Amino acid sequence: MLLNRIYNFLLGFTCCVFCKVFCSSSEFSSDGDFLLGGLFPVHEVEHATPLFSPESIKCFRHTFSESGYQMFQVMRFAVEEINNSPTLLPNVSLGYEIFDHCSDNKNFPSVFSFISQNGSIKPQGKLNTHQPKVIALTGPYGSTRTITIAPLATMDLIPMVNYGATSYTLSDKLRYPSFVRAVPSNKDLIEMILYIMKWFGWNWVAFLGGPDNYGEDGLQLFNKYIKNTGICLGYQEALSQNANYSLTLKRIDKLNINVIVVFAVPQYAKNVIKAAIANNIRDKVWIASETWSMNRQLQREPGIKTIGTVLGIRERLLSIPGFNEFINKTKETTKIYTNDNVESEIQTKTCNQDCENCTLLTAEEMIHENSTLSFAIYTAIYTIAHALHKVLQCDIKECLKNTTVKPYMLLGEIKKLDFPFHGRQVKYDGNGDPAVSYAVVQWHIETHPPWIEMVGTYDTYPEMTFTINNSLLPWRNNVPFSNCSVECKAGFSRQPVGYHDCCFLCKICPQNTYVNDSRDPYTCLPCAESEWSDEGSTTCQQRSVVYLQGTEIASIAVILSAICLFIFLIIMFIVFAQNYNTPVVRSAGGNLSFLMLVCLILSCIGMFFFFGEPTSVRCRMRSSLYAYFYTVCLFCLTVRSFQIVCVFKMAEFPNVHRLWVKYNGQWVFVTSFSVFYLIACVFWSTISPTKLFRDFFSFKDQILLTCEMAHVVTVSILLFITFFLGFLSILFSYMTRDLPKNYNESKSITFSVILNYIIWVVYYIAYIFIKSKYVMLLNALAQVLSIYAILFSYFVPKCYIMLFQSKKNTAAYFQSSIQNYTQTISRS
Repeated sequence: MLLNRIYNFLLGFTCCVFCKVFCSSSEFSSDGDFLLGGLFPVHEVEHATPLFSPESIKCFRHTFSESGYQMFQVMRFAVEEINNSPTLLPNVSLGYEIFDHCSDNKNFPSVFSFISQNGSIKPQGKLNTHQPKVIALTGPYGSTRTITIAPLATMDLIPMVNYGATSYTLSDKLRYPSFVRAVPSNKDLIEMILYIMKWFGWNWVAFLGGPDNYGEDGLQLFNKYIKNTGICLGYQEALSQNANYSLTLKRIDKLNINVIVVFAVPQYAKNVIKAAIANNIRDKVWIASETWSMNRQLQREPGIKTIGTVLGIRERLLSIPGFNEFINKTKETTKIYTNDNVESEIQTKTCNQDCENCTLLTAEEMIHENSTLSFAIYTAIYTIAHALHKVLQCDIKECLKNTTVKPYMLLGEIKKLDFPFHGRQVKYDGNGDPAVSYAVVQWHIETHPPWIEMVGTYDTYPEMTFTINNSLLPWRNNVPFSNCSVECKAGFSRQPVGYHDCCFLCKICPQNTYVNDSRDPYTCLPCAESEWSDEGSTTCQQRSVVYLQGTEIASIAVILSAICLFIFLIIMFIVFAQNYNTPVVRSAGGNLSFLMLVCLILSCIGMFFFFGEPTSVRCRMRSSLYAYFYTVCLFCLTVRSFQIVCVFKMAEFPNVHRLWVKYNGQWVFVTSFSVFYLIACVFWSTISPTKLFRDFFSFKDQILLTCEMAHVVTVSILLFITFFLGFLSILFSYMTRDLPKNYNESKSITFSVILNYIIWVVYYIAYIFIKSKYVMLLNALAQVLSIYAILFSYFVPKCYIMLFQSKKNTAAYFQSSIQNYTQTISRS
């Protein structure tokens, strides 16, 4: 059996190569100065079977293809038109040798004929010595057929200017160096399909391809180019002739996929559509690749109206002027030839150059047949002719016919071509691919007869443009839904569900985060510290910077009160200085009272640093000046209270009293404490200074500039010292409650200390519970009030006596008070 198959193959090959073919009247061949090869599917093998040994085939025994025969005639017309052209290849004639190419793996004899030299095929030799039968060829139709035979032609760098093979694999110039095509590749077709999906917002699709190179290449490219586009392939399958189409469509329908890409040759596309009709698959959007987008037979399939909308992709159709007249003339010639030369025709049938049904096809049927690839064939022949025109160095009148033309020379010129052609620009990129000019078509299958309308365009020359006229589509603005999940509202991020990115739940972004769909729709991105956002935001807003300004009414009021306080203290200092040697000043502490007034004056200075934009220096000054000088003043009060106790209550301890007076005990204690406290404050400012703090947490839309409180332990120690001094002052004042009125400071000291406690307790409560810039205002106000408390409770009464009751500011008056106190003590 194997030997018989090999014998049949070699016999067929021998007939093709060595048999004398009568060409004068045959449509399959024509003489000329340079011969072109053509491979067209005049017949189609419906059911191919795998082969385990080489075989040749007789194509005329299989199904006749009207569209294949029309392609055949386009090449003949193009050659005839070029031969009659006065400007293109003048005084040079083109001939052709055409074969019926109906099978993927049984048509090798025709290719062997093309690459043979004088009827024989030699092993690979030098390109400049090999002269094959044809200088270039076009065809065959289909990627699988082209990939099967391409290595035979490209090994000799014979230009294959193809009209119907779109597999992107053929763009690989290392494997197919002489392959050029006049139709866009699958890459361009897939890119256009993606543009359609993006245009309508579809991201949940199914892809059905065939088992051949065309379908496999399309599926591979589709998977590659949908990455990072937001489109998900919910279902994919390469369908064979025996596949379960019904089960496939039911699975797609169960997944709620409403957009189905059928990227297959017509025989598989027919099976898909017929199965959809049989299984009552309704209201889908079918995207047809260019192989079946113009299939008129499928448009008339009974029941096709129910399947939904069919959108097809095809090359922009351009009419070929003069082609209809050529067909009419050809059919008339064929009739005469058929009637007069039947016996001669029978004798010339050989090697897939035979077509019994061609004569039965009328001119009208041929003209109205699917012409999707006609212009590509027309362009392919003119591409070869223009390249030959360059190689022969033709001018307007003649060409150098004696020039030896090798296929590789022709290939070099094809790569450099750039010429206008019936409204198109013919040029090829580095991969041998042309500029893209696609059309989106819609099937009007609801009418009788059905018809096809162009609804969109896609071009890459001179620039990339894509548009669809939505008003021409049946749904207009109510676009069919084909998404795995409903798009999230603004401010919601996607939470993935399952394997596909298109399937998700929507989750609102929390406060101070936002979602940017163009950047990352799956993540709620955090706002910067200087920004804020509400829940469910798509952008962040800039926070306003807030601090206590000196121009606010409340600030002005506190500043004025501090200025008044400062003036009062200066006035009191002057009054005390003028009455330096009077009993009232001495009873107030003498020199110690001046130190207290100076401390209070210096404490006032720190309050002016609360207003305006905080800085590290301002923060330190506002806290350290008051903390130090006010505490020294408070300690002076404590020492003053203790000194009165020593004078009146410790007389029975003369030695203690003598030592206190001799060594000036009040100044020893005040100086020692002041130095100690100064060291403590310096240590505090060095180790844990009060510094600028940007509060991002208290307000969502504001940055609160404030001064950060020092370390808790440090603050606690300083506060303890202050409160403990106040406690001692109250204790000593209580011990002197029965002293002469002129020397009794207990009420004023107690009142000032208690008032100071109340003021600061209120402030710290407000500091804990209130977050506002006005907490700083309360701090300044607390300092002012605490100074006012000592001023009005301790110093003002004494100033009042010195200014308005001078009779009480005499030694006699004070002496009488002491005597009355002594008598009262003695009686008790």
